[in-house]
Amino acid sequence: MAALGVAVFLVVGMAFYGCRSTSTPPAGRAEPPPARAPGYPKPYRVNGVWYQPIPDAYGFKQRGTASWYGRKFHGRKTSNGETYNMYGISAAHKTLPFGTVVRVTNLRNGRQLDVRINDRGPFAKGRIIDLSYGAAQKLGVVGPGTAPVEIVALAAPTRSMSTNGGGRRFEPVDLTRGNFTFQVGAFQDRANAQRLAARLEKRHANVHIASFDRGDGLYHRVRVGRARRLDEAEAYERTLMQQGYDVFIVAE
Repeated sequence: MAALGVAVFLVVGMAFYGCRSTSTPPAGRAEPPPARAPGYPKPYRVNGVWYQPIPDAYGFKQRGTASWYGRKFHGRKTSNGETYNMYGISAAHKTLPFGTVVRVTNLRNGRQLDVRINDRGPFAKGRIIDLSYGAAQKLGVVGPGTAPVEIVALAAPTRSMSTNGGGRRFEPVDLTRGNFTFQVGAFQDRANAQRLAARLEKRHANVHIASFDRGDGLYHRVRVGRARRLDEAEAYERTLMQQGYDVFIVAE
């Protein structure tokens, strides 16, 4: 269930702290997250757990369980200040920036729907998105109450503008196109990263090492390949996985 009218934020795991994970969602933590750079979204705490929202949705893809929320919250304020309309098409997510448009696919029946994130939650274990009643109805989630889903970020707000009615509207940008590459390893020992890169160069193009200071040490991320569209990136990701690599897509 979404936490409406409460500031909420989610802790970002290593995959989000310098690259975007496409599979495992980050988890909350009992202690406050470390300080971030100026302008980074502020963390929040719900039920004693701290969360840290991510700064952007580029390359974001996630699988898990969807739930929905309805009449109890109808007419109340969402976490971004809008009025919740249970019959509208919206959703709550713990980490994605407000205004992000995600395509939700019900993996049980194949139905798809694009929804905009305007709230925070769900905080029940194992759930990744809380749909409005209207969205859940279109996706076939209302009856069973939950469903396995995949969510892919399609657009994020570049700026918001006031409407004549006093509300806000968002001008989206396309997140399905960009510069995508693929991370297959991260090492503190650069020699290990170089050995993996050398093996990859025998079969793949654009093999490179991107180093970053995570705060607890310097890590060397081995990346390979290049794609301009998210569907191309997903196909390349499957190829690397079939070759035995533990891989995820990175938007650069």
